[in-house]
Amino acid sequence: MDEYSSRLKRLEENLRELERFRGTSTDDLKEGRQKRWALRYGMLESIQAIIDIACAVVSQYNLGYPDSYADCLRVLRREDVLPDDLTDRLTQAVGMRNVLVHEYLDVDDELLLDALERLSDFRAFAEAIRHGTPPSRDNN
Repeated sequence: MDEYSSRLKRLEENLRELERFRGTSTDDLKEGRQKRWALRYGMLESIQAIIDIACAVVSQYNLGYPDSYADCLRVLRREDVLPDDLTDRLTQAVGMRNVLVHEYLDVDDELLLDALERLSDFRAFAEAIRHGTPPSRDNN
């Protein structure tokens, strides 16, 4: 699990920083562009860490060839690493990542603030990875 420990550690650090945004309003974000950028980047990097870890587990354990980032999460659900409900919520987070990267002019700050209420999903993912990686299918 050492391969993932640095990414998991970074994810935990990011989540602690993102917690500091709880109680922030959309007006606060409009008044302070730096706050908006910090929230967006913190959320983006955290979601990307989940994607990177999920896809690395799929690759390391030869679990298939996902077609998308969200598919990496679905493969982990299929392998009983992630529960159904958590996979569904994390898949929505991947959608938010895509908006942050590709449609950054249209980001709804209210959705970002709402996402702060689901940081526990990111922690649940980290815990599942620490304790639930599947056995390798590679018999070599």
